[in-house]
Amino acid sequence: MPAPRDLPPATSLLAVCAHPDDESFGLGAVLAAYGAAGCRLSVLCLTHGEGSTLHAFGSDLFRTRAGEFRRAARALGVGRSELLAYPDGHLAEVPLAELGAHVDRLAAAAGADRLLVFDEGGVTGHPDHRRATAAARLAAGPLALPVLAWALPTAIADQLNAEHHTAFCGQPAQALDVELVVDRAQQRRAIACHRSQATDNPVLQRRLALQRDREWLRHLLPAPAGTAPPSG
Repeated sequence: MPAPRDLPPATSLLAVCAHPDDESFGLGAVLAAYGAAGCRLSVLCLTHGEGSTLHAFGSDLFRTRAGEFRRAARALGVGRSELLAYPDGHLAEVPLAELGAHVDRLAAAAGADRLLVFDEGGVTGHPDHRRATAAARLAAGPLALPVLAWALPTAIADQLNAEHHTAFCGQPAQALDVELVVDRAQQRRAIACHRSQATDNPVLQRRLALQRDREWLRHLLPAPAGTAPPSG
């Protein structure tokens, strides 16, 4: 796992995402690293992911994915998780202030001193990912909460797009602030909890293969100047 000094400091981390599985497929290794460093973990997910067309197991995907989310959160060591029911694929139609208020509420309840989100382009290009990140940034500003974003290098995004006709959004090396060496064992256990989405998912497996034991992060909103790192 990364040494604690390699992680931007946090004692209570709130991850904000759009869909069940985002916390595992995307943020899982980073969440596991923070948990191993003694950080308290919370996750806010804005939709049930009921709009997915990937390997929908049964007719009630809304309930299926809610159960998967709960099991994955436990596998990642998340102490506090909340799953909202905004419509999958339509977060852009929800007022940003409304979404931001949920982030504000859970950040206060968790005593969060840092937020973790997808990069501004949504990483996969999904508009719901971008909206979740925008909501987190809106809430973080008045609270002076630093926002850390999970990102991919341009080379990996471009390779995935060429091989799978996807829409991954990468960042050039100079835009990536942190490179972590990670252990993916806990992340893979969480991924396995999302059976409806992880089964026969070649894009996910190829991305993890390309990333190997590396994760990259960006400071979307850095800690205010003069802020002391939180103590354990």
